[in-house]
Amino acid sequence: MGELRLMKGNEALAEAAIRAGVDGYFGYPITPQSEVIEYLTSEKPHERTGMVVLQAESEVASINMLYGGGATGKKVMTSSSSPGISLMQEGLSYIAGAEIPCVVVNVVRGGPGLGDIQPSQSDYFQAVKGGGHGDYRLIVLAPSSVQEMSDFVPLAFDLAFKYRNPAMIMSDGLIGQMMEKVELFDPMPRMTDKEIEEKFPWATNGKPVGKERRIITSLDLDPARLEVHNHHLQKKYREIEENEVRYEMFDCDDAEYIIVAYGSSARVCQKSIQLAREEGIKVGLIRPITLWPFPKKQINELVEKGVKGFLSVEMSAGQMVEDIQLAVNGRTRVEYFGRYGGMIPSPEEVVEAFKNKFQED
Repeated sequence: MGELRLMKGNEALAEAAIRAGVDGYFGYPITPQSEVIEYLTSEKPHERTGMVVLQAESEVASINMLYGGGATGKKVMTSSSSPGISLMQEGLSYIAGAEIPCVVVNVVRGGPGLGDIQPSQSDYFQAVKGGGHGDYRLIVLAPSSVQEMSDFVPLAFDLAFKYRNPAMIMSDGLIGQMMEKVELFDPMPRMTDKEIEEKFPWATNGKPVGKERRIITSLDLDPARLEVHNHHLQKKYREIEENEVRYEMFDCDDAEYIIVAYGSSARVCQKSIQLAREEGIKVGLIRPITLWPFPKKQINELVEKGVKGFLSVEMSAGQMVEDIQLAVNGRTRVEYFGRYGGMIPSPEEVVEAFKNKFQED
């Protein structure tokens, strides 16, 4: 068993970054994720592992630091919350176009605009549909516990480097601020420059390869070449969709109805299905762990088993519900229940909403 600690979600994520052998963290404070940079600063990881921690002058600066650092094959990451992530969208599109691996953490807060500092899930569209310009995708992981805030850091880096694609850990203010027991994984060594040179032949390091330097860019003024590159990206995204879907199911074997929820909402809904079953209602829960790629095939299989309906429970005005509808493709009912603006639904509210949506059944 690894080391056990009682930690906030943001702190567990920051400690995981140190232990995962991250080379550089570049961020900017914003509630409710400021503990990430505060923890990293106080822990002095440059003395523990040589990791660089830098407070950038803005979120725009931090995402461009990821662009440069990631292009050299180093493990780099940033974290922010909703308005800050919006400022990073242009840089994220450049990074995705240049196929640079990195990890971006969004501890979501209520909006739109500056909104408030309470937990929300209203950045779903931005994360899974591509909030910047162009045809690109982020790999998006959605933790629902402090333990997963820790565990998803090395997972996100593994996926980012496997596919040369930016990965996002999309949490929310509740999980970022809550305290739970977490089992920390053993530290991983940082890769040496020689190891990076051998493992990542694409990485720029300032050394000539033959007569040419390695150059990573998302700029290509030749439309024919750019189309070829886009075909390559789309093929990669199809491969990710085929191989990297992650999800968790609860009480789905005999379920007549399915709740779909992620993150904090999924924690609430685990209690909701227990309450519903105590009333004799056969309800199950599917929790997408990867918001993209989304578990479309798994939802399709539940439809084929004869599930009568799906309820999307979200801390938003209803964004994930559209992906459920696409997976169901009109073959059974899909309903939505949510709270937004930083409000968190209670298990009893979810059960009552379920009854109201499906009472005629």
